[in-house]
Amino acid sequence: MMNNFRRYNLVLGWFSFLIALIVYLLTIEPSVSLWDCGEFIASSYKLQIGHPPGAPLYMLLGRLFSLFASDPANVAKMYNALSAASSAFTILFLYWTIAHLLRKIFIKNERDHHMTHYILVMGSAFIGAMAYTFSDTFWFSAVEAEVYATSSLFTAVVFWAVLKWENIADQEYSNRWLILIAYLIGLSIGVHLLNLLAIPAIVLVYYFRKYPVTRNGIIKAVLVSVIILGSIMYIIIPGIVKAGTYFELIFTNGFGLHYNTGLLVYFVLLLALLAYGIYRTQFIKKRVLLNTILTGITVILIGYSSYALIIIRSTAQPPMNENRPDNAFALLSYLNREQYGDRPLVFGHQYNAEIESVEYTKPLYILNKETNRYEVGSRKAEVKYKEGKSLFPRMYSPDGQHRQSYIQYGTIKDPKNPTYLDNIEFFLRYQVGHMYLRYFMWNFVGRQNDVQSHGGILDGRVVSGIKGIDSLWLGNQDKLTEEMVNHPARNTYYFLPLILGLIGLFFHLRKHLKDFWVVLFLFILTGIAIVVYLNQSPIQPRERDYAYAGSFYAFSIWIGMGVAGLAMTLHRWLSMKTAAVFSFIIAFLGVPMLMATQNWNDHDRSGRYVARDIAKNYLESCDENAIIYTVGDNDTFPLWYLQEVEGIRTDVRVVNMMLFNTEWHIDQMKMKAYKSEPLPLSLPNSKYRDGTNNSLIVRENERWATVDYISNFIKSNNAQTQLTLRNGNKVDYIPTHKIVIEVDSATVVENGIVKPEDAGQIVDDVRFQLTPNEQILKGNMAQLDIFAQNDWKRPIYFTAGGFDSSMGLEPYYQLDGLAYQVVPIRTPQESILVMGRIDPDKMYDIVMNKFSWGRMNAEDVTLDYYSVRTLSVIRFRNLHTRLALALLEKGEREKAVEVLDRCMELAPHSVLPYDQFVGGMTFAQRNGQTIHHEGIIESYYMCGETEKANELLSDYQRVLNERLTYFNSLKPRFRQLVDQEMYETRSQMEELRMLLTQYEQDEPIPDSGM
Repeated sequence: MMNNFRRYNLVLGWFSFLIALIVYLLTIEPSVSLWDCGEFIASSYKLQIGHPPGAPLYMLLGRLFSLFASDPANVAKMYNALSAASSAFTILFLYWTIAHLLRKIFIKNERDHHMTHYILVMGSAFIGAMAYTFSDTFWFSAVEAEVYATSSLFTAVVFWAVLKWENIADQEYSNRWLILIAYLIGLSIGVHLLNLLAIPAIVLVYYFRKYPVTRNGIIKAVLVSVIILGSIMYIIIPGIVKAGTYFELIFTNGFGLHYNTGLLVYFVLLLALLAYGIYRTQFIKKRVLLNTILTGITVILIGYSSYALIIIRSTAQPPMNENRPDNAFALLSYLNREQYGDRPLVFGHQYNAEIESVEYTKPLYILNKETNRYEVGSRKAEVKYKEGKSLFPRMYSPDGQHRQSYIQYGTIKDPKNPTYLDNIEFFLRYQVGHMYLRYFMWNFVGRQNDVQSHGGILDGRVVSGIKGIDSLWLGNQDKLTEEMVNHPARNTYYFLPLILGLIGLFFHLRKHLKDFWVVLFLFILTGIAIVVYLNQSPIQPRERDYAYAGSFYAFSIWIGMGVAGLAMTLHRWLSMKTAAVFSFIIAFLGVPMLMATQNWNDHDRSGRYVARDIAKNYLESCDENAIIYTVGDNDTFPLWYLQEVEGIRTDVRVVNMMLFNTEWHIDQMKMKAYKSEPLPLSLPNSKYRDGTNNSLIVRENERWATVDYISNFIKSNNAQTQLTLRNGNKVDYIPTHKIVIEVDSATVVENGIVKPEDAGQIVDDVRFQLTPNEQILKGNMAQLDIFAQNDWKRPIYFTAGGFDSSMGLEPYYQLDGLAYQVVPIRTPQESILVMGRIDPDKMYDIVMNKFSWGRMNAEDVTLDYYSVRTLSVIRFRNLHTRLALALLEKGEREKAVEVLDRCMELAPHSVLPYDQFVGGMTFAQRNGQTIHHEGIIESYYMCGETEKANELLSDYQRVLNERLTYFNSLKPRFRQLVDQEMYETRSQMEELRMLLTQYEQDEPIPDSGM
């Protein structure tokens, strides 16, 4: 019978794997996704260097999968398939883990091997595995090219492996399982550090199996697990490389050998010492425990050695070489994620702490390849505060927006002097409640929608589908709008997965206390412990639920246990076999089946190419050999993917302005990349190396200076062109805030920057002003140098305006598709929404002939929130409206209507919710002037398409009426949370009323109540 169990268990486990694999492969995105996915694919495909701390093992696995792509356009799909396969294997090991834990409860000897117990054990394991298969967070990560799916696989495998060891712990050579676990942990470092959080659970399994259980024994085991975890995170991972830096200094600066020689000698000596220790403890001293420890450390280092790929490939100087970790010191900084700064964990300062001084202490070494020496590039800045450190600081960010959020999520009586209890309240309400428990409930209770939440009751909240309960924290649920009720990401589970999991939790607690503690530790360490460690500030750029997938994995174990617990309860009235079957059917229909049907539409990314095509549209907006300045992840990483993988528009040089503030990124821009020539930068490395000119003060000066003068001023190294600081150091600065870019009209026309017919509009020079007595960053300094050296030879573009890196050049923008080209034609800026001029013919060709939109309006495609937000960021409707009005002004009405029709065909309300770019907007500026921007509706009226305008207006009016009806149905305590939305709704209704009056239409609009 035991063999039958093993056979059935094996088959059902692989059946679970097959279901998960099919589901994920059916729903993977066929191309690149937003956020880091494009960067991961681009770096892995050519084994280049991505952002710190890197993921070298993931790069190798992804590169292996990419070999099966039929052509470059399918490479991204293969990376997504890697996530799908990793996630399916995670489900396989989850099934076997639950089955193992339940087998210890129900099948303790040969007499317990019968079909009833088989149904209980394997049926429960199947339900738990399927619940996690269709859970919101895990499914999201399973269908895109991110590291979290592969990281989850390592967590599942090591947890399953320690349970396999538990079965044979008393047998000879059982420690090989522990060595395997150590090796897997080492490998997992090359994917993500989340896997390390399984270590405490592993140590508890070892303790419960090997030692008599006592209270003090459990405490000691937990302390040992924390020591092991801390040793790997803070000693092995950075410490191994840090020790290598001392060898590097000796061998490079001392002996004059080539850099990285010391690092190589160090690793050879380290492995030799470990090999000798293993040999001595096994064959001479016969010390099994010490031998196991040394062997474990060795295999961890062997797994960790995947990071050799980082330094090897960085030395080759590939086009993507983020942070350039080609030597020991750079690699250490890369591993420590130093570019992201520090945050307090146990002790630190609150946001109101006043800075007393800044001390520069620890030397930061950089490699001078010309002299083959390590030099002190700068020293680490340590901020000294007037106030002492506080325990467990959670409200630490001095950022103004963050300070406001601290007040929002707490009851701070004195914002200037928050108390320790205020700090704890923020921790509980925001970090635990908003940034963990909300995600937990998303997965096991239900989710309102996928709109990113920063509070309030409209976005990203928990909703169960039971109106009476949901109304307790969301207000009235009887008057929800159609778009709220039918939102594809509105998934309601009626608390059923949560209830089943809680049944399983208490069942596990009652039936097997030791294993309960093991799973509980896994649950806590991958959940609340991460919350404490991350110490997140408010207003995160995206939702962070993916960080807690391991916690949801642990809870899914209890969901499986819940089936057995439910069966034991039903056994009071039914036979055990009937209760087992009945529990399985109820649980299957009520949990995984419900979750699958609710989650399918918003997790199905098949057929969606939006991220890829928006990136392609950015590139196609640029003229040949252009330079385009980007500002964030989603206007950078997908572009990198297209250039590095699909080879699209490699003549365009993409410059990310956040990274352009670093030495390594500026150096990369000075090298040729594919068809793109080096950027015209004349600044020597000494002017932008790490620690030099990180920021430059801008002097207020009424004299105008050319960019050539500014560039030469900085490069001069003359004492008269530098400022002397209090400490005696001399630093560069910008001598005036009034900057001029000289213009030669013949050159501008000859190079195609401006068309010959527009030559009469060319200004004598481009003038813009920096903010006086403020600082600009290193990247801005490099930009000024590029403008000086470029001399209008290469077209220069920005993806946005109104930010520091645009330096006030918006009046010289020309909107070409999605990008703004800098041209020597001045166009007064109306507002941040309408910047620059439009060349109607050029823009029409780009938008109507070159652009594609990734099947965004296809019936089988669902856009997630971040895709919708990206379309809003690029102002999809606004760019079509501006183009249509420019064509209309030129007298090309038919083309204008064609543009408007294309816009609404691609982006009806069901795809991109109606907004102010449909109804138009009127607002007052600070100078008292009233600005009006036409929307799609008014543009139709202006084109004489009254019927289309009225039809669209009527539909928008219906949507606004529904919203206002919902807002008015809320009780005052909820209504105050939607004041801004109510104001915007009423403003839009007023805009529609004015349109009807202006264009003499009779259709009435109800009073908005303004």
